[in-house]
Amino acid sequence: MITFMVRMTFAQEDRADVAETLRALAVASREEPGCANYIPHYVEGNPDTVLIYEQYRDKEAAEAHRNSPHFKKHAVGGLYQKMRERAREDLVALV
Repeated sequence: MITFMVRMTFAQEDRADVAETLRALAVASREEPGCANYIPHYVEGNPDTVLIYEQYRDKEAAEAHRNSPHFKKHAVGGLYQKMRERAREDLVALV
């Protein structure tokens, strides 16, 4: 299982647009055969920061996600154009 979190920050004026884009991206991503979880969150007390918790069956499924038309449309063509900062944290399960 491949698990990671992506943290992105956005300008306050982009909040509604970012939320709509994240909803569309989440719906499409969850339909991918190798996607186990795709859950976008706002950080409580800091609504300009978004965390996306993602899990994929394997490296190939994660790569398929990054190459999907919906990722290119909503992430690369949408979120990445508006984000101020982005960081990815790869996670390793303890149990």
